[in-house]
Amino acid sequence: MAPPSSRRSGHSRRAQYGQFTGYVIAAIGAVIGAVLLLVSLLSPNAFSGLRGGAAEVVAPPGRATAVARDEGQSFIEAVQGYLEAGSQNATLRREVELARIRLAEAKALEQENDRLRALLEIADRDAPPIAVTRLVGSSAASTRRFAYIGAGSADGVQPGMPVRAPRGFVGRVLEVSDNTARVLLLTDSESVVPVRRVKDNVAAFAEGRGDGLINIRLINLGINPLKKGDIFVTSGAGGFFRPNVAVAMVDQITDDGAIARIISDPAATDFVSVEQIWEEQTVESARVPIEEELGDDGAGE
Repeated sequence: MAPPSSRRSGHSRRAQYGQFTGYVIAAIGAVIGAVLLLVSLLSPNAFSGLRGGAAEVVAPPGRATAVARDEGQSFIEAVQGYLEAGSQNATLRREVELARIRLAEAKALEQENDRLRALLEIADRDAPPIAVTRLVGSSAASTRRFAYIGAGSADGVQPGMPVRAPRGFVGRVLEVSDNTARVLLLTDSESVVPVRRVKDNVAAFAEGRGDGLINIRLINLGINPLKKGDIFVTSGAGGFFRPNVAVAMVDQITDDGAIARIISDPAATDFVSVEQIWEEQTVESARVPIEEELGDDGAGE
């Protein structure tokens, strides 16, 4: 066999030339870099013109990027504001409704005070509550509407006492144990509360329906004067509930009255106060002559 040739092929020579050229370019670049570094250290202002030119070149893209960033942030803020607008509107509606209830109660109190000053020339003063406690729970699916509170006979709570939330009356105490009590809610089918319309003292009865709503039954039948949105407060008749406390708001007109929704929803109530029976002494003083009269009649027989 012939001995292999010691001459390199053309491909090998091109590779060597390319590698040599790369070394030369790298060396030249290193030298230029060293020179530029030395110049920048000795004369910092030597490249100010180049830096200014580079800044002028990149300024338009930078401005475009800044504008895009600002517009993107504005868009995100607009989307967040839109998403938060629903909850804010709901909060404002609740605040407006509560303010309307407070205003109605204030008007009712003003009317009551004027009537008492004209007839009796006395001023009413609210008695302190018997107990302030947590509303433990309430029935929602049953046809009977009860609630349970964390105060009982040990706290001075007695059957018949009204139970009130910050927005209005919730019901009255039905049964009492040592540390708890069962409350008959205003929406129960056995609950009847004397009420009156705030703006003109139209008398009616608020009767529970057992479905979370209340029937407003007018005492004087005839042309139904009620309108949607009318607010009814306790009238004080019957001697149990203190007058001028919000009860219900008319939601639907009927032939003999209206269907109303309770203002103080037990499901949305945490704490309640148990109040004294309104005009309890008057009720007791009126009961004594009746019992004495019955006793005299029995003795006469």
